[in-house]
Amino acid sequence: MNTSTFDAFITHEQSHIHITPPAKVAGAGGAPLLHVDSHRSRPESIHMHQLPKHTPTSHPAALESNRTSEHEAFARDEAGAESAEPAQSVLSPYMNRWRFLAACLMNMGNGINDGAPGALIPYMEKYYNIGYAVVSLIFVGNALGFITAAFFVDALRARLSRAHLMIAAQACLLAAYIPLVTGAPFPVIVLSFFLLGFGMATNLTLNTLFCGSLRNGTTALGALHGAYGLGGTVGPVLATAMVSSIGWHLWFRFYLIPMSLAAFSLLFSAWSFASYETDNPEGEQQQQHEPQQQSVKARLASMFHALRARLVFLGALFVFAYQGAEVSISGWVISFLVDVRDVANPQAVGYVTAGFWAGITVGRFLLSGLGQKVGEKRFVYVMTLGAACFQLLVWFVPNIVGNAVSLAIVGLLLGPIYPCAATVFLKGMPSRSRTSGIAIITAFGSSGGALAPFTTGMIAQASGTWVLHPIALALFAAMVGCWFFLSSRSKRED
Repeated sequence: MNTSTFDAFITHEQSHIHITPPAKVAGAGGAPLLHVDSHRSRPESIHMHQLPKHTPTSHPAALESNRTSEHEAFARDEAGAESAEPAQSVLSPYMNRWRFLAACLMNMGNGINDGAPGALIPYMEKYYNIGYAVVSLIFVGNALGFITAAFFVDALRARLSRAHLMIAAQACLLAAYIPLVTGAPFPVIVLSFFLLGFGMATNLTLNTLFCGSLRNGTTALGALHGAYGLGGTVGPVLATAMVSSIGWHLWFRFYLIPMSLAAFSLLFSAWSFASYETDNPEGEQQQQHEPQQQSVKARLASMFHALRARLVFLGALFVFAYQGAEVSISGWVISFLVDVRDVANPQAVGYVTAGFWAGITVGRFLLSGLGQKVGEKRFVYVMTLGAACFQLLVWFVPNIVGNAVSLAIVGLLLGPIYPCAATVFLKGMPSRSRTSGIAIITAFGSSGGALAPFTTGMIAQASGTWVLHPIALALFAAMVGCWFFLSSRSKRED
């Protein structure tokens, strides 16, 4: 788009050079006056070509007012160097296949971290002798980690290479696991979840940007978030199995598993992304040559400006509600079954959460393609409303088997929503705005996966764990509302 506009600008300027008949220049005696009068005689040319905001300063200031503030902010983003048709794919260059695998492994680790607390919370409450409100502080720590990462991840990208930033993110996770695997005092556990949130938000943002920048990015994003669902599936299964075998008082030993995965991912990502800047010189390497003062301050300012963009703002709210519902259901449904369905042993229903995450995983791998055929906008409406209906069954049908099946279907319907939404976000953003836009949606949106479970725990302390369901339904309603405004925006643009 910019190239064609620039060509039109060149053609327009050249027309001024060739228009020389003195009869059309009243009183013109020199070339400068001829140039000015030619603008006056053809004022519609500027309006017709819609010159970009980076035209020379000699053009009228009115052209600047034709550009919205979001485009001004996004133009400073390094994604502006990316082309509309990405040159790279999962298989080309060769190292991308290993980078993609590393990204999926890291996101699977994120899924384990989000899926396991639902099975471990009953044992954490017993181990530390605390209630719902206090144990919910782990979600607060996680949320603060996500929010903090949103402020700093783009600035860190200006200073560090992709491999170094991946190493820093995984090292942050390793530092978080050390207190967890030793059963440290609960305040230290909350700090560990803060570090988990920071590290997870960092690698999630980087990996989402990497996969979204490839050809067939929708498919790559579906696989990336399918790996997250796979981690959410195996997390509660492994946690329940370990607690059953070694005893509830050693619940914290479960975190040796994600700790080992994080250590391997650190080495794997360091190797696979070591030559990332060399393979992608137009993007990341150009970013490294920018002045660091501009990279830190201007990028932080660009993040706040990005939030003004309607698509980014509504997208962040949508993902906030989506992941808030997803993690709230995963984190509190076991407690709901124990308290409301009178299950004496949490181990008997510990695998219900695994069924929920298995549904998410299957939905992302199998139903995302159907959403592309039907149309992502309509598909998201159907999936969200269907998930709300089955969530009502979990709430009102007093049967544990029926609840487990309904919850698995809720996961199945929620699974393809995120990849479909990400496709709509990417299509609705100019190529120059995608990096900052997706970073904001990912970082701020993912904090919903921490704040919503905390709110659920605080209310459950006073009213009971049944409040999980109205909170989840309210988040589904928020998703539908955000999606309605996103869809109406897209129709007007079309």
